[in-house]
Amino acid sequence: AEFRETPCVEELADLLEANVMTGSDYEDREVTGCYIGDLLSWVMGRAKEGDVWITIMTNINVIGVAVLADVACVLIPEGTPIEETTIEKAQQQDVIMLSCQKSAYECAKILAPRL
Repeated sequence: AEFRETPCVEELADLLEANVMTGSDYEDREVTGCYIGDLLSWVMGRAKEGDVWITIMTNINVIGVAVLADVACVLIPEGTPIEETTIEKAQQQDVIMLSCQKSAYECAKILAPRL
């Protein structure tokens, strides 16, 4: 497939065979990097604007961190169930959440050449 120089969330979702759980109006948001981490306080200080943030954390606090860091999207790997309250909060805050079956490592390997 042909990609823009800077990929968007929708393209990455296709690459990862991920489901877009929230933010269907925002899939064209550009992705400029990637951050993998589960310790929210750590991610808050290190994730960058435009990153796809890969985490297995699914509680509502993830949305607050995603908003503060202004990440492009939150990717939940390994088919980890996402709490309904988290999905609702993500929709309210315009945070794009993706879910996929691949591991964080597999996702990173697929994303690395694009970012």
